[in-house]
Amino acid sequence: MDADNLYAVLRSRDRRFDGRFFVGVVTTGVYCRPSCPAAMPKPENLRLYPSAAAAQQAGHRACKRCRPDAAPGSPDWNLRADVAGRAMRLIADGLVDREGVSGLAARLGYSERQLHRLLLAELGAGPQALARAQRAQTARVLLESTGLGAGEVAFAAGFASIRQFNQTIRQLYGLTPTDLRSRTSGHPATERGFVEGSRAVRVEVRLAYRPPLDAEALFTYLAARAVPGVEEGGAGFYRRSLRLPYGTAVVGVTDGGDHMRCELLLADVRDLAVAVRRCRVLLDLDADPREIEEVLGADPVLAPLVTARPGLRAPGHVDPAELAVRAMCGPGKELAELVERFGEPLGSPAGAVTHLFPPMAALADVVPIAEALVTGRLTLDPGADRDEAERQLRAVPGVDERTAAYIRMRALADPDVFLPTQQVRQAPASWRPWRSYALHHLWAAA
Repeated sequence: MDADNLYAVLRSRDRRFDGRFFVGVVTTGVYCRPSCPAAMPKPENLRLYPSAAAAQQAGHRACKRCRPDAAPGSPDWNLRADVAGRAMRLIADGLVDREGVSGLAARLGYSERQLHRLLLAELGAGPQALARAQRAQTARVLLESTGLGAGEVAFAAGFASIRQFNQTIRQLYGLTPTDLRSRTSGHPATERGFVEGSRAVRVEVRLAYRPPLDAEALFTYLAARAVPGVEEGGAGFYRRSLRLPYGTAVVGVTDGGDHMRCELLLADVRDLAVAVRRCRVLLDLDADPREIEEVLGADPVLAPLVTARPGLRAPGHVDPAELAVRAMCGPGKELAELVERFGEPLGSPAGAVTHLFPPMAALADVVPIAEALVTGRLTLDPGADRDEAERQLRAVPGVDERTAAYIRMRALADPDVFLPTQQVRQAPASWRPWRSYALHHLWAAA
């Protein structure tokens, strides 16, 4: 994008570009979303950054008006399956906070130095800076939506010390933790949760996305496939239990108009960032529907379907292992029986959500794919290589080509997987790279 086109994009305040890049302003020291409503600076005072972490590392603090750190994620990471894409998904899933940069590098098969150099070239920041930006955003959400003390927030967000926490918040937001909290009011109190004897924290988060979004289609899709006891859905809402790295949670999502309203009850607040990331994957909130529809709308078969259902998403899943088991068992009585037999009951049910989905270890003797996951013969975490995962899936007894593709599409959030339908037996080349969305348009029309 040349300078004239870039300036035209910024003047248009087009929200589609939010999260794709960030704009630093030399004269004010802030960085913004491309859609920021503030007065336009002179072109010579603008600097572009590929990530919020890169802007922060260059010394810019987040704009208080457009809150660029809360922008939707770049849709590039939905499609990209290279090392940078896998690294970004693992960082977003909290791996650096749990295992450090060395753990991330080992998971990807790179040295720490190689990985740092690669991410610096792609995103303008290394893995530690990217994780730091995520910690700061988590801390901001906790300060603004809970009654936790600043010290509790610091350690819950993953900071090593309160001093580091205070310095980071002041540097990245131009405010102290106390100032951030004073900008909001009415913090819900920490309350007893659904795990007996624990304290759970209720957190409400606004999940941003690029419009349009067909929320009704999302909720209908999820409700139709809900596992009794683990999930429930209906008109305008979806709720389920989650098994997370540090504890458990129940999440409820409703349509907020220009955002998704996400309410979480967390047994351990260190799981906030991971829970939010998994909800975004489930609802496919980082997609750019206009870009997808430009591709699919050029096809004569899909053009009328795309026009009739704008903003249709390709739902992912909160737990790849769970989705794999569900794909093998199919909907219906068998899954309900597995939950009843092996699921862990919640101390305090939330609506019809009464259980956690069974852990893979409990299902290893019952479902072959669970045994493959437990033994490590199959890897389906956010950093999995999609092609290798499909090869591993095909080696599991009972997994055919269609089942492997379905698991790849939803468990690994791959937007370019196509399952043949009655209407179309093979995806035309013109549907790439968004074949999963083409499939959902065909399903919606059926």
